[in-house]
Amino acid sequence: MRTRGMHLIVCTALVTVATLATGSISPAEADTLTTLAPTGGLATITRTAGPAAPAQIRRAAGRLDHRAVPPVPGRAAYLFDATSGTVHLSKQAAKRMPVASLTKVMTAYVVLREATLSDTVTVKAEDVKHASANGATHAGLRSGERLTVRDLLYGVMLPSGADASHALARVYGPGNARFVAKMNLAARSLGLADTRYANPDGLPKPSPGYSTARDQAKLADIALRDPTLRIIASAGRHAVTKTRSHRAHTWTNSNKLLGKAPGALGLKTGYTNAAGYCLSFAADRDGHRLIGVILGESNADRRFQTATRLLDWASEQTTIDDIDL
Repeated sequence: MRTRGMHLIVCTALVTVATLATGSISPAEADTLTTLAPTGGLATITRTAGPAAPAQIRRAAGRLDHRAVPPVPGRAAYLFDATSGTVHLSKQAAKRMPVASLTKVMTAYVVLREATLSDTVTVKAEDVKHASANGATHAGLRSGERLTVRDLLYGVMLPSGADASHALARVYGPGNARFVAKMNLAARSLGLADTRYANPDGLPKPSPGYSTARDQAKLADIALRDPTLRIIASAGRHAVTKTRSHRAHTWTNSNKLLGKAPGALGLKTGYTNAAGYCLSFAADRDGHRLIGVILGESNADRRFQTATRLLDWASEQTTIDDIDL
């Protein structure tokens, strides 16, 4: 927690840095000013010795200033502070493109408005076949298993199971076409003007649909306000104990930010040949929720590395902006 005393220290340091950099006072006068603050910490950057002081201060000022945005190799990206509304990064953020399994965020959002978490869904052969025939990621479901909606949502969000999303869409459309219509209705009601869904999983057949980095970031913000969806998306692992109704299942989250990036909340990974590697991510840092999307990355692991750097960078910008001057 910042105290008013710390604000005074930072303020004194910054004012002195700015004044020296412009040359409006002498180094000796600067040393007198910094005696208002204790030694050590930020205040010590203004302590000077001799005529070289202005250059030293300019270097210190640079360390306090906003650093350049990290490189983002993906085709599109968007990063904003959902708490303050500040947009930190926008790269081709309004360009329509396929978003692969980020589609499943909307699938989960719609299911949570149509179903009760304790509802039981029976997996059918067509659900399993849908995932296997399309070479899609799956939750390892078998025909005849009966699982709760809650567990199937974990199967959708963690291993990105196309079998689980197909089963839920089949029941809560009912049927794929009606469920997709509900997805698109929700997109319009949420103001996602550049988004059109063609299926519940983002697979290329019959069509992948499209969205934008900006729309997906907006959807992530909305989705994370739902406590159930936030808990599911941020879980690193989910185990389903064997019962008479179903086998045992253990699903690991495909989002490598969880447990590594401070404050990470999820949200969803995705990949198809057309969409490239995609990532919708978020983290809570110092009272701010940072939300970002990367689309069209060519390297699977690099999307997580980029997201980590972006979160760290945006967090630093937020910290600087929060200093009371």
